[in-house]
Amino acid sequence: MPATRDEILDAALQLSESDRFAIANRLMETLPEELPGFSEDDPDFGAELDRRSGDTSDAIPWEQLREELRDAP
Repeated sequence: MPATRDEILDAALQLSESDRFAIANRLMETLPEELPGFSEDDPDFGAELDRRSGDTSDAIPWEQLREELRDAP
């Protein structure tokens, strides 16, 4: 019997940060460019982007992110 979504998520959350990052990248690559029900023209989307761009509490330096992206499979 295949694993459920929750079982897969629970297992993934036990992995290292770099492994979770790699899995997230691979999953994102499988999604279409235009997500259903998603619009960049949505005012709520713009407000959320503004909110997130002002929140740098979890930010990492670009150099570090670039290295992580280069090292991702």
